[in-house]
Amino acid sequence: MKSVPAPVPFHIHVPRRRFLRQFATAAAMFATPGLFAEQLMLTPKQTEGPFYPDKLPLDTDNDLIVVNDGLTPAVGEITWLSGRLLTASGSPIRNATIEIWQCDHHGVYLHSRDAEPKAAQRDRNFQGFGRCVTGSTGEYVFRTIKPVPYPGRTPHIHAAVKIRGKKDLITQCYIKGHAGNPKDNIWKGIRDERQRDSVTLDFAPLAGSRAGELAARWDLVLGVTPELP
Repeated sequence: MKSVPAPVPFHIHVPRRRFLRQFATAAAMFATPGLFAEQLMLTPKQTEGPFYPDKLPLDTDNDLIVVNDGLTPAVGEITWLSGRLLTASGSPIRNATIEIWQCDHHGVYLHSRDAEPKAAQRDRNFQGFGRCVTGSTGEYVFRTIKPVPYPGRTPHIHAAVKIRGKKDLITQCYIKGHAGNPKDNIWKGIRDERQRDSVTLDFAPLAGSRAGELAARWDLVLGVTPELP
């Protein structure tokens, strides 16, 4: 099963099985934990939405743009979504599972109520859902596509944090400066401007990428300290 490495320029096809071995290099990208003088802003909880997959794909790793060992990538702007999972005091949360899900470039979710009526439109090279287990400093990384609008919604990516199988946080992230944000009831529903800013990300060009890839940083902050082994 494939897994994805730290967000570095991706110019050549790398065998999916090598990704898992390379993932450990991601830890070096993140700052030393536990150095925050003040409490961090909690990530706001948001609706799960109607289209969490009703049947999970066979491939559920953190590389959403290639299904299994396929060679054809998904349509869309390749984006490295990465960050850390932290407590409010800044301590890293390791061994937690982060899940993301989103519609494909054509606005189709991996859910029977959405995908079946739009079967002709669906990008079957897009995984639509992925998982990543946080490392020793709370780091995680996904390779996916930049989110696109869905009818009635501004572009967004759903996320869930699972600890010991329980969903401790369900939330969404958005594109900074997108014209659809002020019209989106869920985005507007985050009343605290600082919390809203914490889930509104800058999807910026990835330095050194010749393929026009993007990078977005999203630190997720939980309000309680989970009990982990």
